[in-house]
Amino acid sequence: MPNQEDAPYDEGATYRGGRRGRGARGRGSGRRWAFGGLALVVLAGGGYAGYRLLGADDAADPQVTAARERLQGFLGAWEKGQAEQAGTYTDTPAGAKSLIASVMTNLKPSSTEITAGRGERKGDGDVRVPFTVKMRVPGVGSYGWDSEARVRQRSGKWAVEFSTSMVHPKMRPGQTLALTNAARADILDSKGKKLEAASLVGVVDNKSGKGVSGLEAHYDERLSGGKGPSKAVVVADRNSGQAVRTLSAEKSTEGRPVKTTIDPRVQRAAADALAGVKKTAAIVAVDPRNGHILAAANQPGGMNRALEGRYPPGSTFKVVTTAALLDRGVRPADAAPCPKFAHVNGQRFENQNQFVLPEGSTFKDAFAQSCNTYFVGARGKLSDTALRDTAQAFGIGGGWDVGAKTYNGGVPANTSDNDKAGAVIGQGRVEASPLVMASIAATVKNGKFEQPVLVPDAVREKFRAPRDLDPKVAADLRDLMRATVTSGSGHALKDLLGLPHAKTGTAEYGTDNPPRTHAWMIGYQGSSDLAWAVLLEDGGSGGSDAGPVAARFLRNLA
Repeated sequence: MPNQEDAPYDEGATYRGGRRGRGARGRGSGRRWAFGGLALVVLAGGGYAGYRLLGADDAADPQVTAARERLQGFLGAWEKGQAEQAGTYTDTPAGAKSLIASVMTNLKPSSTEITAGRGERKGDGDVRVPFTVKMRVPGVGSYGWDSEARVRQRSGKWAVEFSTSMVHPKMRPGQTLALTNAARADILDSKGKKLEAASLVGVVDNKSGKGVSGLEAHYDERLSGGKGPSKAVVVADRNSGQAVRTLSAEKSTEGRPVKTTIDPRVQRAAADALAGVKKTAAIVAVDPRNGHILAAANQPGGMNRALEGRYPPGSTFKVVTTAALLDRGVRPADAAPCPKFAHVNGQRFENQNQFVLPEGSTFKDAFAQSCNTYFVGARGKLSDTALRDTAQAFGIGGGWDVGAKTYNGGVPANTSDNDKAGAVIGQGRVEASPLVMASIAATVKNGKFEQPVLVPDAVREKFRAPRDLDPKVAADLRDLMRATVTSGSGHALKDLLGLPHAKTGTAEYGTDNPPRTHAWMIGYQGSSDLAWAVLLEDGGSGGSDAGPVAARFLRNLA
């Protein structure tokens, strides 16, 4: 039969019977319960006397018993978060108070259990006592560690020798314990480098460690490794707050990075083009061949309006209207009257600054100069469903599987003559995001719709347009968009290399009189695989305001 020293016990065991008072002296009489050769002192009323685990060695050595009782007072106060009280049991009250307060404030444990083991007296008379700390830390779960305290007697009094490493053996003077977000996998650009486009990437909440916006939110489980801890316990420098060592266990499942199609060169060119722009703005660029989103820049950060914004597209939508008219037999060389005003059931439509085109102007001229009154006048050539049906060839309103949250546009069937008059010039109930408008330009360049894609390995099935553009219509649209640059409202791009094709747009919104306007320009490069859209909220005119921003973007890529 084993002797008392070898009797089985759990030094880290916790004996529950309600909240236990550490270091408390008895109220009324006490009694002892035996646990495998140990005696646990139980107070009347259900309390425990300072976690006193008394063994045969304690009874034989009153010095060890006295030292352990002093340590129990320190550990009990620490467990309750009473930093100042804990300090009174040590030889350095101020230092102990400061560090214990720092640890408990930083970790904010929902529960703490600290258990002392048997003590041992050394040759110098000091007593060494091992102890175990167990915590439940929000965002981490269970976290604990083992340490050892040295209790010394000076002038007949016992005191815990305080040191940083006694609180946690991995800490050094000047350090504390803290929480940091658990390591997450990165969001990457097309080259495999960490992506820094703030509005697209999104934000991770510092408290919860979870993604709360952008791709960080969309792929939170993948980036964080599933249901693993969102926080990690670290050793941190008390002055700088910088983590110097991770302590909590690694997550059982590693997070996986999210690789996007963002081209860092194109993204940088877009961001630089928006630098200094006073208006809220966005630029989107896509590859017409495959729909890969090459850039999505927003100014300022926050909402990813480049992909998710909902706006009237104004005259940039005339690309779709023109496709519908070309489908119905209108030719670029056809005569196109462009008066100052057009009236529909008492509603007046006008051109920007009420310009007119001279007699003999053609459909090509009306497109290049963005003549609203011509398009309103041509609405009778279109059925109530013509714009909706033609928009389908550009993928508008489809169920896009991009790998991120997007707004894919809306072009409803017309419900009245006035509704149609607004729709043909991109007003009324027509809405689009900058991504949709960049995709329209890409469709013209490519000849058919390719659904935009941001995270290829997350796309289950790309949306296919229910119909394609007629090749002749696509060819005419390319010619018209080039004319917009060479002889029309896209003159800001006229001197640029790369054969830019474009369409400008000035979209009215709100109820002010005169109405406020968003400025748009969309386009593509004839000599490279790049289509794009520029939006300036409340930005004025497409040609004179959005145009220079588009020009800066394209020059940045030269």
